[in-house]
Amino acid sequence: MNKVIHPPKSEWAKFIQRGGQSYANLYQAVQPILQEVKLDGDAAVRKYVEKFDKVHIDNFQVTEDEFREANSSVSEELKKAIQTAKYNIAKFHLEQKEHSKKIETMEGVICWRKSTPIQKVGLYIPSQNAPLFSTILMLGIPANMAGCEEIIMCSTPDRNGKINPVILYTAYLLNIRKVYKCGGAQAIGAMAYGTATIPKVDKIFGPSNQYVSAAKQLIAEEGVAIDMTAGPSEVLVIADETANPTFVAADLLSQAEHGIDSQVILATPSEKFAETVLQEVERQVVAQPRQEIIRKSLANSWILVFKDSFEAMEFSNEYAPEHLIIATANDDYLAEKVINAGSVFLGNFSPESAGDYASGPNHTLPTEGFARTFSGVSLDSFVKKITFQKLSAKGIQNIGKTVEIMAEAEGLFAHKNAVTVRLEALSK
Repeated sequence: MNKVIHPPKSEWAKFIQRGGQSYANLYQAVQPILQEVKLDGDAAVRKYVEKFDKVHIDNFQVTEDEFREANSSVSEELKKAIQTAKYNIAKFHLEQKEHSKKIETMEGVICWRKSTPIQKVGLYIPSQNAPLFSTILMLGIPANMAGCEEIIMCSTPDRNGKINPVILYTAYLLNIRKVYKCGGAQAIGAMAYGTATIPKVDKIFGPSNQYVSAAKQLIAEEGVAIDMTAGPSEVLVIADETANPTFVAADLLSQAEHGIDSQVILATPSEKFAETVLQEVERQVVAQPRQEIIRKSLANSWILVFKDSFEAMEFSNEYAPEHLIIATANDDYLAEKVINAGSVFLGNFSPESAGDYASGPNHTLPTEGFARTFSGVSLDSFVKKITFQKLSAKGIQNIGKTVEIMAEAEGLFAHKNAVTVRLEALSK
């Protein structure tokens, strides 16, 4: 990690900048794939699965036999852990349900809003670097709760043409039966346009690498909704000398192992603490199986020493991290100062890993600074809000003159007339 002492605000942009390829280059790479899938459907998907995943797939859809085989190969211990996580995630998301309430804005004018599910949704589940079965829980649970009519899922097959058993077990647990063996931009294209095998959906969810993120952005321009832009994972830790340096180092490494383009940042008011964490990072990294990936990620990551925790918090709001850990003496106070972040973890005993798997809040979060304008996935992500209104005769009489005056002021006389004819009818 690169350490910088008291970086001036004029240089903060340097540390806020994420790594990775420019989207212009990514668009050039994925656009031909999307177009080919749009034109040739399954044949194009099969071509790119062979090219990128080095396996030929005859039948994309996972069979019942494959689900049964997966179920028998997942340990009871892991099944129990997944079921515990499912309970917590469901409990947290259930409280997000909105109940319709009628509001009388003035006598005779009744308005209300109702949530209706998005009918067809597609879940993209990464499985190349790690089988992210936890993402199925984070997306499938609120999709089911929302009442989505059709839920399909795409995930990358291995060299044997199989999807990781725990991914299939988790999908089956959530009653997701339409699971397809394809990943990358070709999977996004298949769900966006539909093929003979893979259904077209209305909205696509799921994190992955920059190529998949670019593909999602491109299909969004064509009218297929996406959850958000989700690129490489990131964490920012604000910690002072009251924090446990072993814990902080472990948190930094846990995010760095996602991929070589992941970014981790420690913002601290103590240079001594920064040095201790650096030593802990080096001590712990040698025991990590994904050490090579972690070291490449750390090479593009930072330890920044600020004058105090408030300046560190100011930097965090500029950075807008996907994950923010606050481990300071005044963590609750600093939490009130958070403006831009995907999900926040407070105190010494709140590792980001808990949120990734089982505590309850969703782990599908905005990256690359998009936390300035986007929220993480929630139950609301799977529904539309439709407003209703009903005016009685008394209602149109009460509001009619207001509407007539405003419509005439905008020069929209047909709008005015739609009210006038009703008022005249009532006056007879």
